[in-house]
Amino acid sequence: MFLKKLSLTNFKNYTEAAVDFSAKINCFIGNNGEGKTNLLDAIHYLSFCKSFFNSIDYQNIRHGTDFFAIHGTYSRNGDTPETISCIQKLNQKKIFKQNTKEYDRLSDHIGLYPLVMISPYDRDLINDGSEVRRRYIDSVMSQFDKVYLNELINYNKVLAQRNALLKYFGETQTFSQESLDIWNQKMVSLGITIFETRRKFIAEFMPVFSHYYELISDGREKVGITYESQLLQGDFYQLLQQAGEKDRYARYSTVGVHKDDLIFEIDGYPVKKYGSQGQQKSFVVAIKLAQFEYTRNLKGYNPLLLFDDIFDKLDDNRVEQLIKLVSADSFGQVFITDTQRYRIEKIVNRHEIDYRIFEIATGMVKELVMNGEK
Repeated sequence: MFLKKLSLTNFKNYTEAAVDFSAKINCFIGNNGEGKTNLLDAIHYLSFCKSFFNSIDYQNIRHGTDFFAIHGTYSRNGDTPETISCIQKLNQKKIFKQNTKEYDRLSDHIGLYPLVMISPYDRDLINDGSEVRRRYIDSVMSQFDKVYLNELINYNKVLAQRNALLKYFGETQTFSQESLDIWNQKMVSLGITIFETRRKFIAEFMPVFSHYYELISDGREKVGITYESQLLQGDFYQLLQQAGEKDRYARYSTVGVHKDDLIFEIDGYPVKKYGSQGQQKSFVVAIKLAQFEYTRNLKGYNPLLLFDDIFDKLDDNRVEQLIKLVSADSFGQVFITDTQRYRIEKIVNRHEIDYRIFEIATGMVKELVMNGEK
């Protein structure tokens, strides 16, 4: 699968843009703030129905206009090209289409055009709280497991209802164990499925992740990811019963898979506390490459791979290893942003590979190089 063409109207700082891509490596160069990352975000929209950076859709409409439109033409396994469209108007529902057919539910689109985005913001996976890490693995798993996605959506609805009931008990100074048990049973049924699916995923994901970290770092360190869940401590229903008084006092649910976390380590020590900036960047890049392979194996074709600011926090050797890796036949279409043309051109020229380089300036796209010809 690859993205043949992208066109934008009134998206972020772009008035109009239309770009034809290489099926392999595509490099966007330009100064900071010119719109390189916005192009990647438009591609992300077409896979996930939302921005990687700003989930409030209308804020991605260019200032002074009342809508944005993103259109992408994809080719999969030599089949007839397919067009994906996203249109957002002010104060209106977002429209998402495959060819000319509008989706009834955006969740039906997730996973059809898989994509892996690697960004400097990925450091939040290490430095921020558990919610960021849960949201990440949920987004990965939802691309290939519709049952998991539906269970997760339903669990969050039940959680919201249980929390609302606990809040009501606190405000009215009342309590009904029978009413609470209704939501407890629903949480248990959904939560156990989510827990078992996450545990299985992490067990299968860890060897793939470790392999990619070793490739990027030349085997300098050993890494680990541990799945942490309250459900590892015992029966979920009993845990809810034991936490009943605490939940009533807190007025929200303190036990459940909504508290799960991932523990990241290098050589047995927490990455957040002891990892250097380069080690932390290598860690999250390896996670994303493992996500790429895991998704490819399940889908049967390559996801798109997006690198935003590839040189950020990585030394030249690790960048060289990374470009060499994604240039292999086992990887498909790649999009890269950087501020310096010479850096990226020097690396891609070392490998016999199809590539294009585009210059981005004030929301304008100009093709500079195609297959090494200026």
